[in-house]
Amino acid sequence: MNAILIAVIPVAIIGIICAVMLVVASKVMAVKEDERFPAVRECLPGANCGACGYAGCDGYAKALCEDSSIPVNLCVPGGASCAQELGAVLGVEVGEVEAKVAVVHCLGDCNVTEDRVEYRGMESCAAAEMIFGGKGKCGWGCLGLGDCAKACPQDAICIQDGIARVYTPDCIGCGICVKTCPNHLISLHTAKTVTVVTCSNRDKGAVTRKACTNGCIGCKKCEKTCEFDAIKVVNNLAVIDYSKCTACGACAEVCTTGGIRTFNLAQ
Repeated sequence: MNAILIAVIPVAIIGIICAVMLVVASKVMAVKEDERFPAVRECLPGANCGACGYAGCDGYAKALCEDSSIPVNLCVPGGASCAQELGAVLGVEVGEVEAKVAVVHCLGDCNVTEDRVEYRGMESCAAAEMIFGGKGKCGWGCLGLGDCAKACPQDAICIQDGIARVYTPDCIGCGICVKTCPNHLISLHTAKTVTVVTCSNRDKGAVTRKACTNGCIGCKKCEKTCEFDAIKVVNNLAVIDYSKCTACGACAEVCTTGGIRTFNLAQ
């Protein structure tokens, strides 16, 4: 019996000392959480898309609590209602929230281009891109295996005629598809009338034309037509400077291949 006590008592004492040390450490080293954090986090939609520039909704909520200078209108998926709620919780002024939607810079569907190889592998754009740039004749275009559609939290993207299409009324502008596309074909634009270059091919015109009849051939007709100096051909591809573009549609009208189009993204 004494032998058992001799073994148990030191262990019990050590356990008590360790418990006391842990309690003291938890008090001394505790990181105080802003009492407003739960309420702020509750206002955010939980998309964790990173469109606000922070690492998910928790990161944005923490930043808002720590720095009053950070705008409360950075959450694009949450929209104006989210900004209003955040402003009420934090007691700050709410700025205008600019709604955005995704645009796919490729119109190379099965009617204007074709496959150069038969692809047999994972139904993933990222996987296909690693194998000779995918199955299509255009190595710059949409791979059509739907990584963006699978990643979209709103089911706003589908694969139609071999390429990704965005149903803009359902798009919340979270930008997850932008990060997902291995060919970087998707960008976010404000939900209004906008002129878009629907091609991403940077090959020379003759090569592009053989790959896809909708592709930009770098003819510079758009560049010469634009009165606002808003469009330039860079590396064989038309590029629009949206700080100058008025969406007048003049460049789209003269585009030889139909690779420039004007859309009303609000519809």
